[in-house]
Amino acid sequence: MGIKTAIRHEQLPPHYQHHQLLSTTDGVMASVYLLDDQYILKLFEEDVSTETVEQEIVLLNQLEPLSIPKVIEHFKIKNHQVVITTQIEGKSLENPSTHEIEQIGVFLKLFHQKSKQLTSSNKNLFTTKRLGKLIELTQQRIFQEYFQNLNIELKEEGIIHGDLFVDNAKFKNGKLSGVYDFTDACSGDFHFELAVVAISWCYNKKMLNPQKVMSLLKSYGSSMELKAFNEYIRYALLYYATTRYLNHKNYQELLDRLDKLL
Repeated sequence: MGIKTAIRHEQLPPHYQHHQLLSTTDGVMASVYLLDDQYILKLFEEDVSTETVEQEIVLLNQLEPLSIPKVIEHFKIKNHQVVITTQIEGKSLENPSTHEIEQIGVFLKLFHQKSKQLTSSNKNLFTTKRLGKLIELTQQRIFQEYFQNLNIELKEEGIIHGDLFVDNAKFKNGKLSGVYDFTDACSGDFHFELAVVAISWCYNKKMLNPQKVMSLLKSYGSSMELKAFNEYIRYALLYYATTRYLNHKNYQELLDRLDKLL
């Protein structure tokens, strides 16, 4: 989404003013800046609660030593909360290989082993009840028809990232260097988490690559069959198509993918 709220270099605390402040196109709930190649500065909008930001900080601290950003500092610029974290080295992928997808599967296995023992006060964003309400807001019949065709019961197994698209992970020299942006983290279903990865990492344009999906499931340690997992993929596609529609972003690609699975 890019920068929603601009800040000036002189607004930074003195100990950061020797860094170059560089804007990015990342972030939905926050404006994301780079401080040289050392730190990430996330400036949240005023309507983002203190509790939401603090929950992300607590989670990041609890997940060490996984490959995630380390929280350096939390402060305010005017009425906006700011979080400074370390910067993950490497680059996000455009066309992930099976080997890189397997690394994400292993990361999520380790993450969920820790997160199933943790709690979060963040509201579960991904329930069928909430999705139904979001679909009502679209006032679009096509979303309602897809929703009525779903056959899924989501569990609350532990904290999930919930937004692990390819642009929320970086690789360096073919190895996963880190996963970031845990703003949407909340209690949820672990296979829904895997399905979010599948809709971003396991597609060749409009077509799902079954080999990549099975590599994801196997590396994670899931014994779920592809036919059963496809229902989670359908749900993830519909959820993110709906939220993209409501946020005036490109949703048609996800609907096209959903149509191919029905």
